[in-house]
Amino acid sequence: MIKIQILFLLSVLLFISCKEEVNDQIADRILFNGDVYTVDESSEGNFIVIKDGRIIAVGKDDYKAYKGKNTELIDLKGNFVMPGFIEGHGHFSGLGYSLLNLNFLKSKSWEEIIAKVKERVDQAKPGEWIDGRGWHQEKWDSIPFRNVLGYPYHEDLSKISPNNPVILTHASGHSLFANEAAMKAAGITVETPDPAGGLIVKDGQKKIVGVFEERAMQLIRKSHQDYLATLDQSKLDEIWYDAIDKSVENCLQYGVTSFQDAGSRMEELKKYEELAKNGKLGVRLWAMVRHNSATMVGKLDDYKRIGVGGDFYTCNAIKSEVDGALGAFGAWLLKPYSDKPGFYGQNTTDIYEVKKIADIALQYDMQFCVHAIGDRANNVVLDIYEGVLSQSSQGKNKRWRIEHAQHLDTSDFNRFAEFGIIASMQGIHCTSDAPFVEKRLGRDRAKYGSYAWRSLLDKGVVVANGTDAPVEDLSPLESFYASVTRRRPSDGMVFYKEQSMTRQEAIYSYTLGNAYAAFEEDIKGSISKGKYADLVVLSKNLVTCSDDDILKAQVLYTFVGGKPVYQQKNVK
Repeated sequence: MIKIQILFLLSVLLFISCKEEVNDQIADRILFNGDVYTVDESSEGNFIVIKDGRIIAVGKDDYKAYKGKNTELIDLKGNFVMPGFIEGHGHFSGLGYSLLNLNFLKSKSWEEIIAKVKERVDQAKPGEWIDGRGWHQEKWDSIPFRNVLGYPYHEDLSKISPNNPVILTHASGHSLFANEAAMKAAGITVETPDPAGGLIVKDGQKKIVGVFEERAMQLIRKSHQDYLATLDQSKLDEIWYDAIDKSVENCLQYGVTSFQDAGSRMEELKKYEELAKNGKLGVRLWAMVRHNSATMVGKLDDYKRIGVGGDFYTCNAIKSEVDGALGAFGAWLLKPYSDKPGFYGQNTTDIYEVKKIADIALQYDMQFCVHAIGDRANNVVLDIYEGVLSQSSQGKNKRWRIEHAQHLDTSDFNRFAEFGIIASMQGIHCTSDAPFVEKRLGRDRAKYGSYAWRSLLDKGVVVANGTDAPVEDLSPLESFYASVTRRRPSDGMVFYKEQSMTRQEAIYSYTLGNAYAAFEEDIKGSISKGKYADLVVLSKNLVTCSDDDILKAQVLYTFVGGKPVYQQKNVK
């Protein structure tokens, strides 16, 4: 009798145990009938099982064992599902502000820009500053007859805004256009000297054109900051939070579930951290702190953060820069510009200062991420990295990054691989800049060293991908298209296709590659058991569709932490 009771008790315990085990596998949500691309190839199937924000299974056909009475089922109707896009280099608040302020990314002429500014001036109060971004003189259909290096003179802009200072930032972020009112506010005259690492553009008669390149921008920006300081701080905060909401909305519409912010000030980092703690960030943010060495010494313990708010916020990297952008003649080159003889570009941050920041990064065990576009800039940064990382036994595993790495000396390809340097590049920059790269660099530098993805990949270098938004539109699909075709959709121009990525490489660069570039490959970047269910559902299979269909693909769903946070209106 006792034996029977014991056996009965054991059977009850076994039943309870099995039931608990089954309940642990009951899903909150199941996505089925999908064309699943996992990236890491650890599994395959047509359904994804989600519980508590994470993937607990990927399988084929039979998902019923994971279905409970409260499980939500979403039929993907055969559409392509992949890990959510990770924006590998962008400016989070800058993106939001670009969506609030004047935006000239699509503007095709100086006249169109003047018209947009006039509309804003007509609505503004006297003395109110007008802010805009996105113009690029190399991408206009026409250039005004009176110009210097393609830059129009400020007179037309100044005429329509006599009582409002106007500041229009170049698409690259490395130069700006100011009207006469802004220059007067900043005290700019023909006698104002060029600052180190910057240039006030003038014509042959020393007349100021209105363009301020690289460090010269600070002459105008300081006056703008002084103006902002006179405004109500609560109103400025309200605008900032509105900008962040715009950024999040933009990300989710494009299927971007994580965003790597390429440099923010400490006050912004604290705001991001609080948003994450309160569950209000919306997308996962990985941020770089950006200050000079003197400001950061002894303070980074208060800002270094990993995995705040359920891995919605991390700050474990430092940003610096050594040059500017090619379009604004700021890229620092080993040989002169072909279209500006005798000019080598700008070294925008003193090399000894960059070395100091590298030492701080090593001290705090943070990634170091340096903006370098020109071949000399990249060469110098590699020198700094090699010198500092050789001091650490883990040097190759630090995953330090060069942001952009656009134009390289071919002898430097091996150096990226030798020290495990991440090439954090942006596919869309290649085709966006293509019309003027040869003009700036000549054929050989353009062909062999510009956007050299294939050469770097063949050396085993990890290439991260992104858009540098708001420098370019945030669209991952446009950047993906550029990565695999190197073709400009507007005119069909192909920029040295032999350096293109395969479809699989390009997807990796936008998902698991970007996760790896931030030490986050264990929690995101592939559709794998245990990782966050950050996913995007597309109307086209990016591996097999035609080149033209890449740009026709639509984002049908975006999932963050297993929750559908964006759904195209016509998806039922």
